[in-house]
Amino acid sequence: MTTPLEFGIDTFGDVTVDADGAPLSQAQVLRNVVEQGVHAEAVGLDFIGVGEHHREDFAVSSPEVVLAAIAARTERIHLGSAVTVLSSDDPVRVYQRFATLDGISGGRAEAILGRGSFTESFPLFGYELSQYEELFEEKLELFVALLEQGPVTWSGKTRAPLREQSVYPRVEHGKLKTWVGVGGSPESVVRTARYGLPMMLAVIGGGPLRFAPFVDLYHRALAQFQLPTQPVGMHSPAHIAETDELAQEQLWPHYRAMMDRIGRERGWSPMTRGHFEQEAGPEGALFVGSPETVARKVATAVDGLGLSRVDLKISNGSLSHEHLMDSIGLYGSAVVPRVRELLTEASTA
Repeated sequence: MTTPLEFGIDTFGDVTVDADGAPLSQAQVLRNVVEQGVHAEAVGLDFIGVGEHHREDFAVSSPEVVLAAIAARTERIHLGSAVTVLSSDDPVRVYQRFATLDGISGGRAEAILGRGSFTESFPLFGYELSQYEELFEEKLELFVALLEQGPVTWSGKTRAPLREQSVYPRVEHGKLKTWVGVGGSPESVVRTARYGLPMMLAVIGGGPLRFAPFVDLYHRALAQFQLPTQPVGMHSPAHIAETDELAQEQLWPHYRAMMDRIGRERGWSPMTRGHFEQEAGPEGALFVGSPETVARKVATAVDGLGLSRVDLKISNGSLSHEHLMDSIGLYGSAVVPRVRELLTEASTA
């Protein structure tokens, strides 16, 4: 199965700053995220993913509501989560929200399901972290059953059973497109293949090509389960400006502050400029630089991993809305056509 190459953006709705360096209200950030989605379509991008978080530094706790607002002002761009934390939600309600979004948008909804990299949702919604694996496994199993759109019979340990239960609204045209976000464990890769779902790699540290063994494992597992080939996508942090130097200077203080804040919670060492520049280099996870630099790095990842979609996470800490809009514009107008050109040159060489 050949899947056309798609390009998207992701955002967590990071709380950004105004021209004076003061944090914007979360309400204003939400409105800005809608504008970013509208702009992404205007510059020709294929997808916007909105993350789910439940903490002060991120404004979005209900991605589907934000995506519905974007849907109302766009016509073509696909709309999804990045990711939906399925472990601490109810699969039936998640499915209903995305089926509703799909209906409102005329078939443009996509769910990207994952366990998330933060754990605030577990105590907030009354779940035990000790059940981290079991919750995701069971709820993904139920969600996959819901995708068939028939009466569902299911039982497990983490929620009440269903017996011949129909769930509404129905998706109009086929199944709801559903990906699983994978951070890089072999078990997660094989589980995604077992359910025959597309895989979205979260490349947030180290070079994208280090994930090549996981892509190979995914395709081998699909074949072993006698399931058809599925798309593989990649999610990575990014910032694009006119030059490499400008992109790094714009991003660095905001990225450092974000990583140090999270690092204090998790026991990481403070972010150094050297580490930042290493990750922004050819072998790192950050797609930061001029359109030419970012395009070459994207083309290498697409070719090396056999990607069907590249989602660049344009929100990084308090980096301003204006810089995000500029980055989105350069991504669509300069990076995407250059990536396609580079891949065409490589295929005909």
